[in-house]
Amino acid sequence: MRTSAGLLPFRRTADGVEVFVGHMGGPFWARKDEGAWSIIKGLYSADEEDPLTAARREFTEETGAEVGDGEVIPLGELRASGKLITVYAVVADPSLAFVGSNTVTMEWPPRSGRTIEFPELDRAKWLTLDEARRLLVKGQRPFLDRLQKALEAH
Repeated sequence: MRTSAGLLPFRRTADGVEVFVGHMGGPFWARKDEGAWSIIKGLYSADEEDPLTAARREFTEETGAEVGDGEVIPLGELRASGKLITVYAVVADPSLAFVGSNTVTMEWPPRSGRTIEFPELDRAKWLTLDEARRLLVKGQRPFLDRLQKALEAH
């Protein structure tokens, strides 16, 4: 099974907890909002890299920003989209912002023989937990509940 690791930066505001997530790039996601956002993550080889290191690397590649060395809260693993996803919440500087994403190349439209290049993420932003529950892809939403539970217990 493929392995993926991601970071879920969070901050506390007067309105509660907010998380920093990304909107998936490319033509398939261009006109979608609900279910088109993702925890910022990427594939890694468990034999070559530990998941937290991979999550930090992927975050920087996909946002152009670094999270920093805030407190890390392991949120565990889930199976989704044919992958085993490991996610870490991290306390982030409130000024964290999207700079720009790496690009990917794919055939589009499918079976057309034509390839296009586009950013892996076309934007990223801070969302309240309720907004994130509505906008994240369904398989990743349990990580939000895990974060909320961890913060309540803390």
